[in-house]
Amino acid sequence: MSLDSVKNVEANVLELTVSADAEKFEAACQKAYNKAKKRITVPGFRKGKATRKMVERVYGEAVFYEDALDILYPEIVGEALDSLERKPVAAPYDLDVKKIGKDGLELVLKVVVEPEVEVGEYKGIKAKKKAVRVSEKEINEEIAKLQERNSTIEAVEDKEAAEGDICDIAFEGFVDGEAFDGGQADNFDLTLGSGQFIPGFEDQVVGHKAGDKFDVVVTFPEDYGAENLAGKEATFKVELHEVKVKVLPELDDEFAKDVSEFDTLEELKADQKKSIKERKQKEAENDFENAVIDALIDGMKADIPEQMVEARIDENLKQFEQNLQMQGLNLETYVQYTGGDVSALRESLKPQSERQVKIRLCLDKIVELESIEVSEEEIDAEMQKYADAYKLELDVVKAAIPVDDVKADLAAEKAMQLVKDNCKA
Repeated sequence: MSLDSVKNVEANVLELTVSADAEKFEAACQKAYNKAKKRITVPGFRKGKATRKMVERVYGEAVFYEDALDILYPEIVGEALDSLERKPVAAPYDLDVKKIGKDGLELVLKVVVEPEVEVGEYKGIKAKKKAVRVSEKEINEEIAKLQERNSTIEAVEDKEAAEGDICDIAFEGFVDGEAFDGGQADNFDLTLGSGQFIPGFEDQVVGHKAGDKFDVVVTFPEDYGAENLAGKEATFKVELHEVKVKVLPELDDEFAKDVSEFDTLEELKADQKKSIKERKQKEAENDFENAVIDALIDGMKADIPEQMVEARIDENLKQFEQNLQMQGLNLETYVQYTGGDVSALRESLKPQSERQVKIRLCLDKIVELESIEVSEEEIDAEMQKYADAYKLELDVVKAAIPVDDVKADLAAEKAMQLVKDNCKA
């Protein structure tokens, strides 16, 4: 068994000549006979009892060649692909059987491989991580959100409705003196200033009190959804049942105790400041890394095979589908909801997939140039993270995840860290 020759026939396409000697091919033929003999019928013999020579005499000496090829192909081609300096990115194609028989087997096939990659200057990239500061205003805004979430709604007697108030109203709409479908409701909570209703409606509720009955006259927009109402003047008979206001809790230590595990408002504010800072630091780190990635991609040279991008799209689509399933949806339902199709979704994933392929090629090249290595301890630690995350035994994770993939990912992470550590502001 051997890889006899490798030829570049076009960009990122290699033509391989792979062979197996006579002894190896003979063993494969015998294995093919052993697997098939129980199904073979030869005149004068009980089914499955004819010798191989007799079967070959009746059906021809090449009777087991095709099955022998099927047996040998994964082994000899797999070994040939593993021995290549450049990693295959798709299954081999254009198989041509040049020789098959007692003298052995010779195959010629083509395979698309990863491109040759040149990286630009990756040490000294100009990229600056944004300094993170948390202002008092940002803290107060977060506290205000907590206040809002813990607010209560209370009815207020003898109050004139104002913007921001919640008005419990009953109404019925008329056009040309006739009530129209969908134009009536009772105990409807309308927040004044929210823009829920036709322009002008909410403004005419302002100033009224609970118990008031009044008319609201408005004109439906020309582009209103219901054609029978578009552009028409309408009169709504309105009764205001209640005027309600949103009551925010006092900002004090009791508030902090009610909404958190902290005993004082100052402790709550300190925690909010910490959370805001952590979020902004993560955003700053992501922005910094994206700037570094952009610089790396701008400096790289590579003729990337379309198969690599398509494979990455497949991975991203699979991950997207898994995320949908966690939300109780499937891909078919999603594309129906969005009015698209899977082809359009694949196309939308292409830019991000191309970027992911490019950066991984860059990082793999840096791993090679810098001779970056990953220890067994580092691999085990990463495997343990997977085990902890999915609550599985470490041995189960090791059996499920290829070690080489974990090793390559860790090496790429080290390469990225090396580039970031050598950035210039």
